[in-house]
Amino acid sequence: MAIGFTFTFTYKIMSKEKILVIGACGQIGVELTLELRRLYGGTNVIAADLREENELIKGTGPYVSLDVMNKEMLHVQVIRQGITQIYLLAAILSATGEKNPNLAWHLNMQSLLNVLDIAKEEKLTRIFWPSSIAVFGPTSPKKNCPQQTVIEPVTVYGISKYAGEFWCNYYFHRYAVDVRSMRYPGLISYKSSPGGGTTDYAIEIFYAAREEKKYNCFLREDTYLPMMYIPDAIRATIELMQADAEKISVRTSYNVSAINFSPNEIATEIKKHIPEFTITYQPDYRQAIADSWPQSVDDSVARKDWGWKEEFNLATMAKEMLNNI
Repeated sequence: MAIGFTFTFTYKIMSKEKILVIGACGQIGVELTLELRRLYGGTNVIAADLREENELIKGTGPYVSLDVMNKEMLHVQVIRQGITQIYLLAAILSATGEKNPNLAWHLNMQSLLNVLDIAKEEKLTRIFWPSSIAVFGPTSPKKNCPQQTVIEPVTVYGISKYAGEFWCNYYFHRYAVDVRSMRYPGLISYKSSPGGGTTDYAIEIFYAAREEKKYNCFLREDTYLPMMYIPDAIRATIELMQADAEKISVRTSYNVSAINFSPNEIATEIKKHIPEFTITYQPDYRQAIADSWPQSVDDSVARKDWGWKEEFNLATMAKEMLNNI
C-alpha cells in the first residue's frame, strides 16, 4: 500500500488561535485543515462546509455545517467558537463558473464581503482568502508575468478574484483587517477531488494513467500553465499567514509559482513510470480559458517578503502522485 506524503516542514506555533476553515471539504480545504490541526491542535481548528464531512478529516476535530452566504449564521459561529482566524476557501472555480456566471459572481464576492465585515466587527487577528492566476488575461505578459502588470480577466472567476483582491486591500487600509492572499496556480493533489478548474487535467491524467493507461486531454499538448503540488500550496499558505505583518508588502494578492509544464511534458514524465501510457488531445471550451492565462509567473516579491520557495518539481510531484493515488 502506498504511503501518503508526510509534512516535514517547520512552522511557528502561534498560541491562543481559534481557526475556522470555510470550504474545508474541498481540494485545498481537506489538506489545509489536517495540517492546521497538526500545528494548532484538533480542537482549535473548526472545519466548515455545506457538503458532508470529508472522510479524511472525520475524527480529527470539530465540524460544522455552514453556509458562508448566511452572514448571520456565520457571525454566530465566529462568536460561539471564539474564532480568531478565518481561511475562506469556498468558491466557484473557472470552468464551472462559466456555466453559471451570475451564481459564481454572487458566491465568490458575497462570501468574501461577509467574512471581511465580520472580521472588522469582531477584530479577528488574520484572514486568508485565495486569489488565482485567473485574474490575468490575454493582455497580461505570457512569461514570468510580474506581480504588478496589466490585468484584464476574461472569466467570471477571474473577474471575481481580481475584484476580491481590491476588497482585501480596501479592508486592510480602511479598517486594519489583516487579510492575506496569494494567487494560486493550478493545484495538483490526490487526497481530495478538484473543484471544476481549467487546470484539473493535471490531476485527472494521473488517475487515468493508473486505471486505464490512457487519457484524453481537454487542452492542447503545448499548453503551458503555472502549477503547484498541494503540499507546497499548503506550506505557502501557512507561511504567508504566519509571516510578521511588517513583512507583507502586498495587500491585494501575491504571485506564487512552483512548476510550469504542458500536458505533453507531464505525459512524458508519467511514461517514465508507466511506459504503456498514451495521451490524446481534444481541446474544449477550457482551452480558451487556458490561453488567456500566463505560461509562468514571477513570484520574486513573495520570495523576498516572506521567504517563499517551492519544494517539488515535475519529477518529484509525478512520483508522489503515482505512488499515492
